[in-house]
Amino acid sequence: MSGHGKGGKGLGKGGAKRHRKILRATTFRPAIHRLARRGAYLRGLIYEETRGVLKIFVENVIRDSVTYTEHAERKTVTALDVVYLYGFGA
Repeated sequence: MSGHGKGGKGLGKGGAKRHRKILRATTFRPAIHRLARRGAYLRGLIYEETRGVLKIFVENVIRDSVTYTEHAERKTVTALDVVYLYGFGA
């Protein structure tokens, strides 16, 4: 009876994932639609207003993170820069 080395069961690379969940960081129309219906707003106005608010928020995030990166004398903004600026989700 020959051994197979010291490796345990279940170790290694594993198989390829067949279905990968694609993460998107955008707010889709159905989500905005549900919020609009719950708040009894006209859909068209909500889409424009939501896009405007999101645009301002993203501009502020980018501006702050670029300032943080420049202060660190780097040229690449990392995800950790944004995390340090806006907290750790708590």
